Amino acid sequence: MSYYSVSGPDLGAASASSADNDAKLLDAYSSTVVNVAKKVSPSVVQIKVAATRPARSRSANQRPNQPGEGGSTGSGFVISSDGYIVTNNHVVAGADRITVALPDRDALTATLIGRDPATDIAVLKVYADGLRAIRFADSKQVQVGQIAIALGNPYGFQYSLTAGVISALGRTLRSESGRLIDDVLQTDATLNPGNSGGPLVNSQGDVIGVNTAVILPAQGICFAVSSNLANLVAGKLITEGRVRRGYLGIAGQLINLTERIRQYNQLSVRTGVIVASVEPDGVANNSDLQQGDIIVAYNDRPVATVDDLHLILTDVTIGRPAQITILRNGRKQIATVTPGELK
Repeated sequence: MSYYSVSGPDLGAASASSADNDAKLLDAYSSTVVNVAKKVSPSVVQIKVAATRPARSRSANQRPNQPGEGGSTGSGFVISSDGYIVTNNHVVAGADRITVALPDRDALTATLIGRDPATDIAVLKVYADGLRAIRFADSKQVQVGQIAIALGNPYGFQYSLTAGVISALGRTLRSESGRLIDDVLQTDATLNPGNSGGPLVNSQGDVIGVNTAVILPAQGICFAVSSNLANLVAGKLITEGRVRRGYLGIAGQLINLTERIRQYNQLSVRTGVIVASVEPDGVANNSDLQQGDIIVAYNDRPVATVDDLHLILTDVTIGRPAQITILRNGRKQIATVTPGELK
């Protein structure tokens, strides 16, 4: 009888190797977060708001830093060495006085440069030297699953950090102005009252979003305005003090289109915007429109909802005649309008 020696894998060695790899990965993750904290924390500020108006009720999409009687706190971050700071509109709306606390500095009085309720972005200015700024990343490069690190001042605890991942891209969020904020980032990095306006950064410490809202009572569903939108709006607020948008001078609401109407008029949209009222002698030239018209396109761009109109009516539409496709008495027609500026 012959005997053979059979050697198998050393399971103990394999287990040890796997543990070593896990430890290395954990160390790499920890090192990334630590390095980001060191880089970004000096640029994160605590914002204290003094206000006298009553606080408004909050919705499920909670922006928990609206100033009420006695004021509130929020977060922000420095985007230029000469003192421009980005935060949320809802942090500073209605403020009588705004102060900013920076790391290792005395509190400074901040000036409100401008705010945009439609995107929940605001810009402040403090007058101080040697400020450390952080830069905006291109949010189009953000991917689901990548590291997302939120910094801010939750519950007044200065310079706190939470980490997670990007959970989803391209979300929409309803702003207090009623407009939709597009390209919102969803993250499971925990946000709490006081985080609003703080930066959401990537593993390089560059801003990919501005923390703005949480879904309550759910856990781990938090939202940030994308860096590309925040950067665009902040630039306009700094240079012009406001964001200009077109205005048609109408009140409209969503309406479903019957299959018969859609087929007869060869429409791609299933809904449209019915004109509930027309503002006469307003800033817009809208005399071609009548109550009951249904808007289905703007310069050949499909219009299915009021939000579609809001997206189209940017500053470039102001004062420029446009062809609006409408349904009137069930038939497709073209109306000419010239948007004014939304005040």
